[in-house]
Amino acid sequence: MSAPLFLDQFETTLRDHPEQIAVIDLSGDEPVMLTYAELDRLAARIAARLLQLDVKPGEAVAYQLPSGWPFVALTLAIWKVGATPCPLLPQLREREVAFILNSSESRVFIAPDVFRRFDYRPLVESILKEAPRVEHALILPTSPYDPLSSDLGGLLAPEADAEAAKEALSARKPGPDSHSQLLYTSGTTGEPKGVLHTHRTLSEALLIHTRTLGLTSKDRIWVPSPTAHQTGFLYGMLVSFYIGAPGIYHAIWDVDKARAAIEEHGATFVQAAMPFLSDITRADRPPKGLRLFIATGAAIPRQLAQEARERLQCAVVGAWGSTESCLVTVGRPSDPPEKLWGTDGRVLDGMQIRVVDDEGRELPPGTEGNFQVKTPAMFVTYLHHPEWYEAAMTPDGFFDTGDLAVIDEDGYLRITGRKKDVVNRGGEKIPVVEIEDLLYQHPDIADAAVVAMPDERLGERACAYVVLKPGAKRLELCDITDFLGERGMAKIYWPERLEIIDEMPRTASGKIQKYVLRQDIQQKLERERAEKTG
Repeated sequence: MSAPLFLDQFETTLRDHPEQIAVIDLSGDEPVMLTYAELDRLAARIAARLLQLDVKPGEAVAYQLPSGWPFVALTLAIWKVGATPCPLLPQLREREVAFILNSSESRVFIAPDVFRRFDYRPLVESILKEAPRVEHALILPTSPYDPLSSDLGGLLAPEADAEAAKEALSARKPGPDSHSQLLYTSGTTGEPKGVLHTHRTLSEALLIHTRTLGLTSKDRIWVPSPTAHQTGFLYGMLVSFYIGAPGIYHAIWDVDKARAAIEEHGATFVQAAMPFLSDITRADRPPKGLRLFIATGAAIPRQLAQEARERLQCAVVGAWGSTESCLVTVGRPSDPPEKLWGTDGRVLDGMQIRVVDDEGRELPPGTEGNFQVKTPAMFVTYLHHPEWYEAAMTPDGFFDTGDLAVIDEDGYLRITGRKKDVVNRGGEKIPVVEIEDLLYQHPDIADAAVVAMPDERLGERACAYVVLKPGAKRLELCDITDFLGERGMAKIYWPERLEIIDEMPRTASGKIQKYVLRQDIQQKLERERAEKTG
């Protein structure tokens, strides 16, 4: 039996409890609260405008908005016209945005005027020269932020237009196998992958997730993760829709906003990367009131987990998921502490996990191997690259995650590494190969490698190892980051440490031995910490 679709769940709440709060947005000077009825009316007005822009069923609509009510209303509107949401992280810049617009073939692109003191208007103007398919670029003003005062730069059609569009919108309601989401992941091959989900696959993920964790309309879902990322989109915004509960948003991470979300607005559940957990746990006055914190992106260190449980007075569990497979493993609050902490939990009901060798043979418990998953919430393809999808799927329907892992005798998962190099910075995957390709273009660099270095707060940060050309001047980190910035690479992808070496450690076949570099930077960090404490 298939899971109820999330849009049907939304409409059930809209019909039975129209005055239920859907959105609590703490991004502005004053909170913005919208009921399910108010949110639906806003979405209908935006949908009417998208019809006027001739958005076709199934086509991707790209938008680079921060978390908040405009993002939520626009996403609903895109589904109302039968189109596919293609959200972009606000931190992305020319290089990444132009690639995604061209790949997704979006004819409509929506961006804010200013966010975090960055003016997007010149960015959009520049990108349009590189993305000729874009026919409509809309700039949303961030002030005024109140939906009663803003027309979203013309994106909100008049009420009369929304009323006139009702029949057309009714005919466009997406079905279970319609595309529900196009999200781009940071590629290890230098090209981001466009992951396509359907309304069915995301709904399967939501049913399993909410049922396993016992989430109901009495909960309030806190969404500190960007809604342009799968964690915020699916396990924040859509979880709230699925159970008919409020979602609590804020566009910029801030501990005081977190405290307001939890203590003033009653947040009970959150799924977010470990840095969010670390920051609120170690705040001067840790907020109280959460029931459950699911920490993703890396296994929770024992010290942080114990501290979080004591200071936040809530259950804290780890989990593993991906954009392609959605959440596959999670700890349960009733699990023993020695299993909860330092692992990524155990498999969700209705899903399967295994560890295999390079020939595909399943390995016994406690043995490291290639981590594969099978789930009804699996994505349906990579846009324009079905061959990537086919290469990642086994004949018996398992998805090869690219991770190395160990599953213990009790079924608990521990991710131990990656077959391909990616830096997992607070849950955000950094495309190593793309950075290296740009570094090789620097006139003073002969050889380059980017590796993960351990970080207590973010899990990992990026460290660049470079070999200079003969006679080149000594480079500083700022020289590297300026160079990457000039070439349009987003700041979130820049290396945060630079190590200059005489030559790269290589195998006999010439491949760089990155594990040697990872060991080197780990030892250096340990020595530096020892010197500080000594």
